[in-house]
Amino acid sequence: MDQQTEMTGKVEIRSARPEDFAQWKVLWDGYHAFYGRSGPTALAPHITETTWARLHDAAEPVHGLVAVSGDRLLGIAHYLYHRSTSLVGPTCYLQDLYTAEDARGKGVGRALIEELYRRAAADGAERVYWQTHHTNATARRLYNTVADDSGFVVYRKNL
Repeated sequence: MDQQTEMTGKVEIRSARPEDFAQWKVLWDGYHAFYGRSGPTALAPHITETTWARLHDAAEPVHGLVAVSGDRLLGIAHYLYHRSTSLVGPTCYLQDLYTAEDARGKGVGRALIEELYRRAAADGAERVYWQTHHTNATARRLYNTVADDSGFVVYRKNL
């Protein structure tokens, strides 16, 4: 097992690999469907292709983790580093976290977050943060045990 891999029970957390694409895409599509982006509102294929390419481009600040049991992907986590005006070191944003329905409640999400914490600390990050929809009660039960609720409300405008 190399530095890019951590075993948690029977689940291996490692960096996404090119050969993971087919299973990653199923989870990726499931993540977006969960947030109402499927059918006519699905992401354009070029966005998925670009995201996948970025995960494997060392020049990109976007990274991907997968949770694997045997030869099956059970979960994905995508994160990126950016600067902050309130910290000197990089900040890590966990952008996407998703586990297969039958893997929920079995520690897969927690294992992905814990591995992200480990990697972010090793990369000099001073903070890891993410957002979720206020109605995502299942995920929030986990999040409340592994991080602090910042209390911030997110505003955005698509351009």
